[in-house]
Amino acid sequence: MRLTPVLSLLLAVVSALPLPAIAASWEQLQPYMLTLISVLSIVALVLAHLSIVRMRRYQSKLEQSEERLRLSLWGSGDELWDWDLQAGQLYRSSSWHQPLEKPGDSQQFPPNRSEIHPQDLDRVTSALQQHMHGMTPIFEASYRIKAANGQWIWVLDRGKVVQLNEQGQAIRMTGTLKNIQQLKETEERLSLFARCLDNISDAVMVCDTNFALLEVNPAFVSMTGKNRESVLHTVFELCLYPARFLHEIRQSLLEQGYWAGEIEDKRHNGELYQAELSFDVIKDEQGQVQQFVGVISDISERKKREAELNRLADTDTLTGLPNRARFSSHLSQLVREQVEHALLVFDLDNFKKINDSLGHELGDTLLCKLSERLSQFTRFKAKLYRLGGDEFAVVLENTNDIHSITSLAKDLLKQINLPFFIEQHELAITSSIGIVLYPEDGNDPQALLRNADTAMYHAKHEGANRYLFFNDSMNKLAVKRLQVENLIRHGLKEDYFTVFYQPKMDIVTGQLVGMEALVRFITPKKGLISPASFIPVAEETGQILEIGEVVLQKTCEDVKRWIDMGLFHGRVAVNLSAKQFMLPFLCEQIDDILQRSELPSYHLELEITEGTVMQSPTLAIDTMKKLRARGIHLAMDDFGTGYSSLAYLKQFPLNTLKIDKAFIDDMNTARGRNMVDTIVTIAHNLNLTVVAEGVEHAEQLQQLKQLRCEIIQGYFYSKPLSAHDFGLFLKQQKQQKPKLTAVP
Repeated sequence: MRLTPVLSLLLAVVSALPLPAIAASWEQLQPYMLTLISVLSIVALVLAHLSIVRMRRYQSKLEQSEERLRLSLWGSGDELWDWDLQAGQLYRSSSWHQPLEKPGDSQQFPPNRSEIHPQDLDRVTSALQQHMHGMTPIFEASYRIKAANGQWIWVLDRGKVVQLNEQGQAIRMTGTLKNIQQLKETEERLSLFARCLDNISDAVMVCDTNFALLEVNPAFVSMTGKNRESVLHTVFELCLYPARFLHEIRQSLLEQGYWAGEIEDKRHNGELYQAELSFDVIKDEQGQVQQFVGVISDISERKKREAELNRLADTDTLTGLPNRARFSSHLSQLVREQVEHALLVFDLDNFKKINDSLGHELGDTLLCKLSERLSQFTRFKAKLYRLGGDEFAVVLENTNDIHSITSLAKDLLKQINLPFFIEQHELAITSSIGIVLYPEDGNDPQALLRNADTAMYHAKHEGANRYLFFNDSMNKLAVKRLQVENLIRHGLKEDYFTVFYQPKMDIVTGQLVGMEALVRFITPKKGLISPASFIPVAEETGQILEIGEVVLQKTCEDVKRWIDMGLFHGRVAVNLSAKQFMLPFLCEQIDDILQRSELPSYHLELEITEGTVMQSPTLAIDTMKKLRARGIHLAMDDFGTGYSSLAYLKQFPLNTLKIDKAFIDDMNTARGRNMVDTIVTIAHNLNLTVVAEGVEHAEQLQQLKQLRCEIIQGYFYSKPLSAHDFGLFLKQQKQQKPKLTAVP
């Protein structure tokens, strides 16, 4: 019960009594009044105490409320601010761990203007003005503000006008400042990820564990041709695959967390495309799989390019036929699967001459026309390969029937032999075919191809337009040829090649006028190897180039030594092989050898065969002129056994014409003697010196003397001698005639 109304009532009663009455009765009432006063004092004290207690409780609650507010602000990371616009004061709590820069002059607008990032200032000012003019219920802006350490941090500033003056103008605002730096960084990362997903060329989709699509990016819409709204919450499907395919993907994802593979799918317009599809799982904080994220990369164009590259890799660029790589792969497959088959390998006879005389462009055209002709026939189509150059192959599967194989080989030769008309040229070409059978002639692709080449090589030597099956004798010859090739290689390395010299004698005086250098191959184990054995192999393998260089170097060194000894003043003849003569740097090579040996060039004579110069007469004449310009003499060897083209002979800058031994041996007949007479007459008419080689009998010497032949060489005077023995021969010649006449 409250006591304040009772006290008020007593005071009212007392005040209503008249003064005389009060005075008269004061004496009577004095004890009572004292008692009343005491009571009232006690009541006042009680009331005062109660008021104090109530005030303390209120203050305690206020302090608790302020504590809760302060702790809440501290816990939330928000900073409280209070802006008194009339006083120009800005109060700001300091609850942040990273304190802000102290506010500047609060008369500014906004009051923390100097702390706001310049790029955000206009936006914040505009938002604040709109609120203060009553255009927005609250002020809210996110912007960058400078911290005490000088760094910019993002904040969310929220406030409200809490007091207006009589004119309705804001005079006080309060609010909070929240640090949203981490939120902004997260937002920027999410924005970056979103932009990446929107702009990535690969299709990205997020789906639940049952492949129901939850979200897709624009590339998914572009790639599949399906509208985003139409696919969301539908099940992702691959229409070209059975339902169990996605089930298997799901199982793999749940077990391994990842799946990837190549697929083929159909766009919304029905167009097929190839793609790489990959799925990954998305797990929650407890490690439970919640969603799948899939990425689809369109590889249609890449697959087309790969297919084209594979086609190009397997296709001969000139003829369009399958090439050697495709041939090797197919042959290996047949052998691996043990499929009976026949392999026919063929090339064009004398194709190099066509290239050299009519040009490589025409040669390429010929190969293209041949390929086109053969590809038109069913018997050869899809069986024909170009192995390289003018070499081709035909593979016949599932047959070893000799009759069928020979029939096809004859048809092949017939089609090749039909004339070609190219650039006003009519070309009739022939071919040689080598045939092998699997498994009889080889158990691996390399052996089959090697044996087919061997059979073709033998067919070529038997004559034009022939085919030949491989047999053991050919293999033995091929093995022997390989042994000789290896022996040559070893001989070059170990310096087993040496030079022998056969004298050239003046037919009238019988004196030495020169000699011919002849290569000899002498090994420690096998002794002297016949030139007939190693020269053909060396020419085929190209080893003749190195042999020829060795012979020329040693010859020049020997001749220079004999000249320095005063034993020789003539000229040495060295044979040039066809491959040597066609070297583009032949003249430079000879210059280098002459310079190293210090031999004057007029002591050197080079012998070239008819067949060599006739392979490319124009080029031959050019090379011969360069050699003659260096003072080197030139001789045509084996004249009459090759082309014997008098039209070219008169154009060749020759010094000497050599009569082949075959004509000398035939001089015992009138026809043979007349042939030699004709060659000598032609040579003299062209102002050429004549050398007869292979002279062995006195009768041949007398006949040649009567035909006015100038120089002879052969066993009649001497067999080929080693360098040591030829030095002794020179000394004997010097004793017979102290001074030798030099060859003009």
